[in-house]
Amino acid sequence: MLYGREDEQAAVDGLLDGARAGRSGVLLLRGEAGIGKTALLDDAVARAGEAFRVVRAAGVEYEAELPYAGLSLLLAPGLDRLDVLPGPQRRALEAAFGLSDGGGAGDAGGAGNGGAGNGGAGADRLLVGLATLGLLAELATARPLLCVIDDVQWLDRASLDALLLAARRLQAEGVALLLAARTGGPSGAGGSPAERPLGLPERQVTGLSEADATRLLARRAGPDLPSTVRDRLLAEAAGNPLALTELPVATGPQPPAPGGLPLTSRLLIAFHGQVTGLPAATQTLLLVAATEEGGALDVVLPAAAALGVTADHLAPAEAAGLVTVTADRRIAFRHPLLRSAILQRAPHHQRTAVHRAVAGALPDGDRRTWHLALAATAPDAGLADALERTAVRAGRRGGHGGAAAYERAARLTPDRDGATRRLVLAAESATEEGELVRAEVLADEASGRTDDVLAHALLDQVRATAHFWRGAYPTAHRLLLDAAGTDIDPPYAARMLLQAFHAAWYAGEEPVAAVLDRLAVLPLAADDPLAPLARHLPAAVLPALGRPAGPLPPVREAAAAARRAGAESPVDLVQLCGATLVLGRDEETAELAAELVAEARAKGTVGVMPTLQFFLAEAELFHGRHRDAELTATEGLGLARDTGQHQWVSQLTALLAYLAALDGRTDHCAELAATALATTGPQTAAPAAGQAWARWALALLDLGQGRAGDAADRLHTLTTGPHRHHVSATRAVPDLVEAAIRLGTPERAAEAYERFARWTAAADRPWAEALRLRCQALLGPDELAETTYRAALSRHETAHRPFEQARTALLYGEWLRRTRRRTDARPHLRAALETFDRLAAHPWAARARTELSATGTPAPTPATPTGTPQSPLTPQELQIARLAAQGLTNRDIAAQLFLSPRTVAHHLYKAYPKLNITSRTELATTL
Repeated sequence: MLYGREDEQAAVDGLLDGARAGRSGVLLLRGEAGIGKTALLDDAVARAGEAFRVVRAAGVEYEAELPYAGLSLLLAPGLDRLDVLPGPQRRALEAAFGLSDGGGAGDAGGAGNGGAGNGGAGADRLLVGLATLGLLAELATARPLLCVIDDVQWLDRASLDALLLAARRLQAEGVALLLAARTGGPSGAGGSPAERPLGLPERQVTGLSEADATRLLARRAGPDLPSTVRDRLLAEAAGNPLALTELPVATGPQPPAPGGLPLTSRLLIAFHGQVTGLPAATQTLLLVAATEEGGALDVVLPAAAALGVTADHLAPAEAAGLVTVTADRRIAFRHPLLRSAILQRAPHHQRTAVHRAVAGALPDGDRRTWHLALAATAPDAGLADALERTAVRAGRRGGHGGAAAYERAARLTPDRDGATRRLVLAAESATEEGELVRAEVLADEASGRTDDVLAHALLDQVRATAHFWRGAYPTAHRLLLDAAGTDIDPPYAARMLLQAFHAAWYAGEEPVAAVLDRLAVLPLAADDPLAPLARHLPAAVLPALGRPAGPLPPVREAAAAARRAGAESPVDLVQLCGATLVLGRDEETAELAAELVAEARAKGTVGVMPTLQFFLAEAELFHGRHRDAELTATEGLGLARDTGQHQWVSQLTALLAYLAALDGRTDHCAELAATALATTGPQTAAPAAGQAWARWALALLDLGQGRAGDAADRLHTLTTGPHRHHVSATRAVPDLVEAAIRLGTPERAAEAYERFARWTAAADRPWAEALRLRCQALLGPDELAETTYRAALSRHETAHRPFEQARTALLYGEWLRRTRRRTDARPHLRAALETFDRLAAHPWAARARTELSATGTPAPTPATPTGTPQSPLTPQELQIARLAAQGLTNRDIAAQLFLSPRTVAHHLYKAYPKLNITSRTELATTL
């Protein structure tokens, strides 16, 4: 019976009710040790009853560095259903759980294999999360599923990341995911997961009220407890249920000593006292059970036997109610804090002996290696080698834990050079795992132990990565540029320069040019996988900065050459898409990015998709395919959020804000722009990555709604500031020119226009020249305006840019009307209005409608009110409906969009009535 937990039970009931109705939900319970989280989990299982299938797992302290230890326990009941998963997801999960060798997965990177990971490990981590989603959905097919996870603070990082990704993508599977995490205590390898925000619905579990605490104490200690003892116990416990349960046992009829130690420490002491009274052999057996992560009798008993202890010695602990043996032959402790107490009270020599015994009872593998490492008291070359193999396997499985394994291997390596090499690998792995402080500490230690030039360059790359993710872009750029300039082989330097290009992009125009100048002369072999990229990037970007460069072949040629040379596709080809946009080759970006997105879907390379989808959405937007751009950006944003890619969350949110500005969704645009500007990484103090697009979005909203002054202010800052070389800043110049002319201050746009004119000459694209001519018509003498407008419209006819063509027609029509040529103005205004209406660009349609009416011709009534989306479907519903219209099954659609089949079915069910259809066969005609 639980006292005073009615609110928490109601929240859990809501979670269970949703799952019964086919809706998925997540709830994380947080609270201090002993506050009642585990009791609430047990109560939830009881409330679920036979109507639910229940799977359960818990984090274990010693497993915190073992990748996927917690997840493998949770998903064990579903491993017979792996064949229902899409191939890439199935293979990733099999590799994660050691059911296959993980061939084809990404290496951990580092000094031993080229200095940088190829992206496979990160991709596999995401695939494991998607496979977790698919398996949970499969387990919920016959009846709703309750998934219970305790002690999240000790869950290994790889398992936690997989569960978080699955939790964020749960929608309509009938899965209730209930987690509990301790606050204010030790944490596992995940960087204090119990303390940091996890992006899940949470409920804080706090102490019991005085009345409920009194009732619980009376039930535990009996009615005859002296009032002085009762009052002191209530004061000491402070509403903590475990304290109210255990402290009376520890103190007996005497009042507890006044406080001084934290409550958790006093509870540990209380458990110490209960264990100390047991026979020595029983205490040893409990220590073995606490050390063996899962308490499996098949491991605990042989390990205990090696220490002279038998199964009979478990009986006193069972009689005392400290442990029970579960149906699946595991020793379960009465409370997780009891396990902690047993581990903490054991002297070091006893813990090492137990680790050695547990290792002896385990088969060869990573768990055995870890226990042997924890038992080691001196350098051991063979064990260090085994730990390095464990680290490599962790990288291939896409799991965290490689850094810890490399570091432990370094500590056990007898020779100095070998230990230093492993410290370098540990620093690189820590960077890949997002543990930036740990990476820098390891880098500093390793650099003080070696004079090797390559090692120092790789360690500077580690430091640069840490600075980049904190937003210190100039520092990251300088470190990488210096590292690449040392006497290291060109392939290493190429990787560093490509990373430096990314940092320089946010640092400013001069750093970008410096990197590209170095990259252009790097003596890479013709057959090096990165050689085509190293040649293409300078040719694509330097002319946009007004600098000379070599010829720029089509990007498909560069991509094909890179693939032939062995480049990792799509991971190594991503920068080609972005670089091609810089000089206005939008059609090439659209083609290559769409191809790489399809390839990423097929391979399951999820991690790179938000980047590719950002570039693809930009290209779709520039071509006037606004709805396609919204679908692409919305899916990319979901994946970026689910995978913690803050840079692309900001960029994609800002791009969606621009799309909202186009069709006049004022509040939505402002909300998205604010989110984009506020979205940075957890360790970043730099401005948001999406600030350029966000500022352009707000400026376009101002301009479309007649606020030329606000628009000009935003656009002047954007087009003349440190990010003026960004794609969005370059493309925003015509908007600045229009705003400045409306204000009567053309000089505010003069500098930006001159740069834009040089850019259009370098881009050599008809649509770009059309925009330049439009600017010239606005800025130039009135007597040349008509000729220039007509020349601009002529260029527009050769390129499919409907929105910009309509804006040029609108400006020309406005000019004609102002010069009293109403009849000449009407066809241009009517054409602009038709295009704006078709694109649902409501503010611009309203402006065209006003101008057309001013010519004396009644304008047609808008088909939909301002701010109304083009389609009644949400972006995800439309995306699913389009794929269904192509004949794909729900399972095929789920595999493409990284959803569960039941979620796909749910969205189709909602889409049919919105489209006024009743069956799947009508989708093709309707859409």
